[in-house]
Amino acid sequence: MHTVAFPNKILPYLLLAPQIVLTIVFFFWPASQALYQSMVRQDPFGLKSSFVGLANFRNVLTDPSYIHALQVTVVFSLLTALVSMGVALLLATAADKVVRGQGFYRTLLIWPYAVAPAVAGMLWLFMFNPAMGTLAYLLRRNGVSWDPLLNGDQAMALVVVAAAWKQISYNFLFFVAGLQAIPKSLIEAASIDGARGNRRFWTIVFPLLAPTTFFLLVVNTVYAFFDTFGIIHSVTGGGPAKATETLVYKVYNDGFVNLNLGSSAAQSVILMIIVIALTAFQFRFVEKRVHYG
Repeated sequence: MHTVAFPNKILPYLLLAPQIVLTIVFFFWPASQALYQSMVRQDPFGLKSSFVGLANFRNVLTDPSYIHALQVTVVFSLLTALVSMGVALLLATAADKVVRGQGFYRTLLIWPYAVAPAVAGMLWLFMFNPAMGTLAYLLRRNGVSWDPLLNGDQAMALVVVAAAWKQISYNFLFFVAGLQAIPKSLIEAASIDGARGNRRFWTIVFPLLAPTTFFLLVVNTVYAFFDTFGIIHSVTGGGPAKATETLVYKVYNDGFVNLNLGSSAAQSVILMIIVIALTAFQFRFVEKRVHYG
């Protein structure tokens, strides 16, 4: 057995240097600045500041509006992940059965992922706008009092659908890849043994998709917490009456709109801790139920 020795000792570090620089500049430096700003109180113009320690964190965690934003975020994240993953799995299983035109259908289903979040939000807003939306008109015509600009539950439903629609394509790609990786001999053996339809899917196919499902659960959780800002900003602006104000949108509101920089920085640190803890929890407990082939 021969060992491979890399002759140049400096080149590996040079190859890694761009990624290290990007990580430091765009992750570690902003994170350190957020941590510093979360412990100071400064005026809106940044002319003077005073160290207040953990006072910003205490104020945030005892603020009823922040607790409300946390509750909204939990509901929004769960609904977005369930809808996007459920619909993507349904579409992936349907596309996997198509014999003719597989590539065409898969390409159509992948396209929405290329749409920017803000654009995706505006598309759904135009369709369901109570003043001009075509689908809003159809809902009202069929007796549904549709007005997401005034009804908080309807606004939440609208942003969940928009955020889930944006993420379905991403989930679809991975579910299709997972389905293609399942040996056809297992499906044929299950069919011979009498497993049909839903029973075969839930007892044979879905357990084999467990690694893919777990990965997408983690990705969709992070997506719902961070990447849906553009959708919420363009569709509801956090309203009505803060019914769709998630944690990341509250960070923006307090920091960039109300210019409460210390509170906004403290919220960003808490949000980062929540996502890290949630991801660690998923890897610690949820992954135990995942079986890798």
